[in-house]
Amino acid sequence: CTVIVTRMVTKDLHKPISILFCNLAFSDLFTSFSGFWISVLFITNPDITIFGSKDMLAAYALHGTSILSTIYNLVSIGIERYLAVAESMRTRLRVSRNHSIAAVLINWALAFFLGCLPLMGWNCLHTENNLSVLYSPFCVNYLIFIIIPHIVVAFIIPLFTYLGIIIILRKRKLQMKACGQATGTYKSAEIQVARTSIFIWLLGLISYAPFAAGVIFDATNHQCHADLYPGVYIFRNCTAMLITTNCLGNPVIYTLKAKPLGAALKALKCLPLSPARA
Repeated sequence: CTVIVTRMVTKDLHKPISILFCNLAFSDLFTSFSGFWISVLFITNPDITIFGSKDMLAAYALHGTSILSTIYNLVSIGIERYLAVAESMRTRLRVSRNHSIAAVLINWALAFFLGCLPLMGWNCLHTENNLSVLYSPFCVNYLIFIIIPHIVVAFIIPLFTYLGIIIILRKRKLQMKACGQATGTYKSAEIQVARTSIFIWLLGLISYAPFAAGVIFDATNHQCHADLYPGVYIFRNCTAMLITTNCLGNPVIYTLKAKPLGAALKALKCLPLSPARA
């Protein structure tokens, strides 16, 4: 919420990348709230989180939508950063605010469509055929269709975009060095991008890999609920907590480390209160 409010009230941060950062924060907020809804259902009626219900179907669908939106935003940020670095070499790749807004709208439209497919009928609410044991009443084939490809996309595309950024910065540094110019700026930028990409990979690996492993286990498992209780369900709950941790880590990596945003936060905190009028 702090990131969203700060970026909305600070005019200097209304840039294409800032729009994507703000939308990422909104996606993380949506993920946290939908996760809280699932937690409330677990507290009030723990059985429905094991055997499934209509309420769990809606909660899981919204939670899946928010996770998909987060993945799309992370990929969009990586692509935007690559195009921004390559801008001076290929001016036709310049990213405008309209491009960022269009990317945000497309991300949410695709996330809602794919995430809400179970609400449109692709679920196993009234049948046990192909039923997911960990995420009832989702169908196993739906989880495989959604989770596995998106996990692959979330890791492969940022890999190529950030490696591309590092390669471009290194080429420019070598060109400047050959011309006898200072290369400290490009070296600093290269180190910052490398560190950011490492943080992205570690956070993504810690947050989503156990969840993907749970989906694969669910697809290959042929045991009933009673045989898996409670150990596997404790693991499922831990994967949900890790996804929430990802929502906490994204603002730190992508936004709170940015100096302009940090200065804006400090300025907002130091604003004097207006004197009360009679």
